[in-house]
Parts: sequence; C-alpha cells; structure tokens
Amino acid sequence: MNILFIMYPWEKVEPETDSTIRMVHECVSRGHTVALATVHNLTMRESTAMAFCQVFDQHEPTPAKIVTFYKKAKFRKVKLPLAGFDAIIMRSNPPLNVTALNFLDSVRDDVFIMNDIDGLRIANNKLYTSSFDDPDNRFIPKTYVSKTPEYLESVLKNSESGKMIMKPLDGYGGHGVIMVEKQAVASFSSLLDFYINSSEKGNYVILQEYVEGADQGDVRILMLNGQAIGAMKRVPATGDLRSNVHAGGTVQKHHLTQTEKDLCRLIGPKLVRDGLYFVGIDVINGKLIEVNVLSPGGIMRINKLNRVKLQTKIIDFVESVAKRKRNISARKAEFLEAMKDV
Repeated sequence: MNILFIMYPWEKVEPETDSTIRMVHECVSRGHTVALATVHNLTMRESTAMAFCQVFDQHEPTPAKIVTFYKKAKFRKVKLPLAGFDAIIMRSNPPLNVTALNFLDSVRDDVFIMNDIDGLRIANNKLYTSSFDDPDNRFIPKTYVSKTPEYLESVLKNSESGKMIMKPLDGYGGHGVIMVEKQAVASFSSLLDFYINSSEKGNYVILQEYVEGADQGDVRILMLNGQAIGAMKRVPATGDLRSNVHAGGTVQKHHLTQTEKDLCRLIGPKLVRDGLYFVGIDVINGKLIEVNVLSPGGIMRINKLNRVKLQTKIIDFVESVAKRKRNISARKAEFLEAMKDV
C-alpha cells in the first residue's frame, strides 16, 4: 500500500513524544511504501496534483525503537502524483492551510484522505463544538463568539458564574487562553482591544462558560471512527490555567467516566459523517471544550500510561478503508469494461 503523510518538516519531529512518527513507523514496519510531504511541497503539473516527496528507503530492517528509527531514516526525493497513493494522512499543524486542501480536491474520489478535507474545512476552528445537538448544554458549554467588544462585555457582565474563559477563535495548543472575571471589566476591555484588533480585519474572540474543575486539568480523548480508543488526564502546572503538556502540564492515567462515554456516543456519529475519523477531544468535567482535527496528539503518552500501541488500531483502520475504496474502484472499472460489449 502507498501512504502519504502531509505533515510538518521531518527535522522538526520530536521522536520521543511525537504522535505522527509513531503512525509513520507503524506503516514502514508493515512494509508499506511511505512518503512524507509538507503542505508547501504540493504542486500541479499539467493539471495533475503532485507532491515533492521524501520516500522512505526500506533496504534495511526497520528499527523497533522510535528514536533509532528517526535517527537512521533515509529518504529518496521524488515528485509523485497524489492520485497514486492509496491513503493520505493529514498531519500538518494548525492553522489550516486552505490552499493545500484545494490540491487534494482533485483526488478525493481516488484516495482515502484522513481526515476528510470537507471535515477539516468545517471543523478547523473552535466553533465546531457548537454544531453538536445538545440543546440543554449537558455536554457543550455555553459559547459566545464575536468581534464586537460591547457585546462580549455584556456577555461577561451577565454571566452566571462571574468568570468565563476567553480565547482566540483560531488559536491552538493553549495559546491565548485566559480566565476573565466580572470585577475586572476595565482590564477586560483592554484585553478585548488587544485580541480583536491585532489584525487589520479584526479577530473573532470566544467567550465560554467557565466549567468547574478547569483548574484541575482536562481529559484528552483520542477517537477513531467515532469511538474512543484512549485517554489521559492532563494536569496544568501550578498557577497556569492551560493543561497542554508543552505549556508545562503533566499527564496521568485516566479511565473514562460514564459521562465521558455518553459524550463520545453523542458526538461520534457526527464526526464520522463529517469524515473526521481520527480526532482528539478535550473534556473538562464531562463537557466538550475543543475538537482537535488537524494533528491530534497524545499517542505516545497514552501508550506509555496504558502499555498499548494506539497506532496499530489507527493504521488497521486506514488499511481497511483504503482497501475497500480500492476494491470499489476496481469493480467500477470492471463494470465500465463490461459495458463496452453491450
């Protein structure tokens, strides 16, 4: 099977913790032809979508240890048509590169793409959490989005808890996430001015209901094909609101609560309908805070905490869907050939 990872540059991979390299390693270990490309490597030749790829040289046995695999990796550089791949796995970091998705539009009928490009378009920002059917806000916190300061000030003023979470609409990795309180309305105005007016067109800002327990961390749940396959508790560093590990947080083993299982059952079918087959969701006290669809992480840490290899499940899924898609294409080709004689 031919598999392309569209990701960040190989030299920026941190092999000790990176999730993508564990998926790459699994594919190479299975004997697949594996290629890497960044969004900037995509090109067009005579109306054919192509990529300048680094293809793994598999002349030697694949090292079992990830760090050794990373250090010993050798590549051949070659320009390849995207339609020649059986699967394309999207692992580029946020923000979403819309131009890259346009390159992929022309091959979506021929290649299994994870995650689906339409799903990435609709779910790449924090508004996506509001699209799930939860009228009583059992699982989805009340969320307000605007670039109008007066409106956002009134939302904070009328909040029931007296404090809310503020963050930029297009932020990621915990960047720009702060807690704001009613009594700090003067400083809130200046914060809004900074968040909204830091670009010419103005930025959208999210105000979200404060979920009790946020100061104790959140739960990262990895979901595959609408089902939870692993989870971990992320605990923020002392004095920090953010639970992200790269922001100083730590991780702990976690078993899903019944509420978290109910949440996964609620959102799973829509994720699959939207082509969001592999996602990471962030949950606080049973409420969905974010859906990470571009390059969800956590595989290494969940593996270590639970002595599992989540990448095997992920690549099993990719293989099964790509094979099914290839079989359908073959049957269509046989049908067209048979119709020539009718």
